[in-house]
Parts: sequence; structure tokens; C-alpha cells
Amino acid sequence: MSDRIQGLARRALTHLQAGTTDQANDILQLPVAMYTDPQRYSREVQRVFRELPIAVALSLELPEPGSYKAMNLMDVPLLLVRGEDRVVRAFLNVCRHRGAQVCAEGGGKARVFACPYHAWVYNHHGELAGRYAADTFGDIDASQYGLVSLPCAEKSGVVFAMVSPHRTFDIDQWLGDFAQEIGTLDLSSWHLFEQRDLPGPGWKVTMDGYLEAYHHNIVHGRTVGQFTIGNLLVLDTWGPHQRLTFGRKSLPELANQPEEAWRPDVHVRLIHNCFPNLSISGILGDHCLVSQVFPGKTPDTTITRQSVLSAKKPETEAELAATRTFSAMTLQAVQDEDYVLGFSIQKAILSGANDHFLIGRNEPAVQNYHRWVAYFTRSNAGAEW
Repeated sequence: MSDRIQGLARRALTHLQAGTTDQANDILQLPVAMYTDPQRYSREVQRVFRELPIAVALSLELPEPGSYKAMNLMDVPLLLVRGEDRVVRAFLNVCRHRGAQVCAEGGGKARVFACPYHAWVYNHHGELAGRYAADTFGDIDASQYGLVSLPCAEKSGVVFAMVSPHRTFDIDQWLGDFAQEIGTLDLSSWHLFEQRDLPGPGWKVTMDGYLEAYHHNIVHGRTVGQFTIGNLLVLDTWGPHQRLTFGRKSLPELANQPEEAWRPDVHVRLIHNCFPNLSISGILGDHCLVSQVFPGKTPDTTITRQSVLSAKKPETEAELAATRTFSAMTLQAVQDEDYVLGFSIQKAILSGANDHFLIGRNEPAVQNYHRWVAYFTRSNAGAEW
């Protein structure tokens, strides 16, 4: 086992024995308007979700040349295609003739993409490759009428894109050394067992829940809280990107073992949060939950795309049962526990009971996330990437 996991387990065990946790320097006050103001929300979504790279898919969803995925993200029709050169490209899924969506939402494999309205045909590079009855339509310069390209890059098993055309980003600069950290998960080799979209509360209410262990024993006692220690967090940051380490309930066993005998991966749980919308959580054994959070039309709505991964395709009845159990548990933990509470916050948030929220010292990852949101919103920092 790597020295990296050994060190994380050591830090978590030290906190457990001392009754401590990683902490921020002070309590952070956030005005409630940061969660509710429509103008602020519109500005933040533009700066953070439209002008920065976001996680739009997993590499394993586009396994071979010709693989594609079409989806609507934040009212942007998006088409991802892996070309014959194995490069993933992103396009606006909009025909350049009369604006119909070229490809129905979903995924699969296709040789070309033909618009269902007038059969204009596009290849994997987004180039206009053919037109129905072109000789009667009239002459056009086909090179000027390819699908509109979006900035896109694939790194560490994740496909990143910027949903604003005519921009660029450097994925190595954006992720920095965090790319190597995500790379340790070897996401491309996992099996996608199930994927679902969950309606959720507002973007910030939703993300706050992914970034702290303070609530785990209280909210998740019947699900993931059975396996993790509440209010114990080891935090590492790479600018806006973060790795959260939780202790599993078995962590105390390490205190009675020499370090050379440790199997530290059994006793800690890692959550990788790639700013602004990706959470990768390894919870039980050979299973992993990937969550992509996308803001909705209003400050009180989101869509979360949950991808349930298994280390390999489950084949035996025992393997299928274990994976189904994991999938059901994660769905319950998020939909029936976290999001039920989140919706209750949204219902009460305009009551006037609070003019600000408190983010505790024991919630340092939440504090770090909000500070980076503020940074990208108030500056032109997105241009740096």
C-alpha cells in the first residue's frame, strides 16, 4: 500500500485518539443572500459553471472510437464524441442549418451524425460531411458550417469541457498536481453499473453536503454512517480541488497494530472533489460513487448525475447482490437523507430566520469551496485557465 494512504490513515488515527479533526482558522459567516439572490446566482453560474472547465462525463462512458454521449447540461445541448484518433471532442448538439438537435439524448456508437430534420451529416470531428439534396439547396462553404466546437480535454479518466464556445483552457494548468491524485483512482478501468439523474436542492446547499463529515452520524446512521466516523476529517487541497479523508469505524484497530502490518485502505474513505461539480467517493470495497452536480434554472434547483461504478462487471449472483446493495445504499443516502434535508433548507431559507449561515471550523472543505466560488466570481480568473 502506498505511503500516501499510510500517511492519511496515520493522520486520521491521530485525530481519533485526540478527539480532534482538521479545522479552518475561524468560523465563516455566509450571508443567506449568497444562496438565494437570483442575480448573484446568475453571475456565479456564468463565471463558475460556464467559464471554467467542468466534469461532463467519465472516460469509460466513451470506451471506443465512435462512442458518443448526447445530453443537456444547464440548457446547453452537448455532444461528446470519441474520434478514430481516440480523442474526445465536445460540440454544441445543434445543426448549423436550422438549429435542430443533431443527436437524441443518450449514448452509443455511431459512424456519423445525421440531423433528423433535413439530414445534414456530421462526422466525428464535427465537420459537415454531407447534405441531403445538396445540388438543389445551393452552394455553401462546408468548412464554415461544422458543429460548433467546445473546449474539451480528457484527463485522469474524466472528460472536462467548457460549455461556452470560442474559449480555451489548459487542463494541466487547471488540475495541476490534482490530476495525478485523481489518476490514482484509475477511473477508466472501472465498470459503469448504473447511472441516474437526481433532482436536488440548490447548488450551494447541495455541494455543502458533499464536503463535510459533521453530519454523517446524525443523518446517515442507517447508510454510509454505519461505516464512517462522524466529525473526523483529514483535508488536503490543491487550490480549489480537494481530497477529503474520512475514518472508517474500523480505524481504532490500527492503534493495536505495528504500522508495517497496516492495511490502511481498509480503514479510511477518500472523497475527491474536483471544483466545481465533481465528487468521487469510494465507500465500500470494490465500489465507487461518482456525482456530477449541475445548477438548475433557479437558485433552489440542481440535477445530480450519479454514476455507480464497480471494480469489474459483476457476474456472479454474489457480485450482483453486492453492487445492487451499494447502489441502493448510495441512492438512499443522497436522495432520501441528504437531499431531503437540503429541500427542507430550501423551503425555509426565505423565512427570515437567518440572515447568515455559519460554516464551522470543523467544515474547512466547505469554507475552501465557497472562497474559491467568490474568487472566480469577483475576478476574471477564469481567463487564466
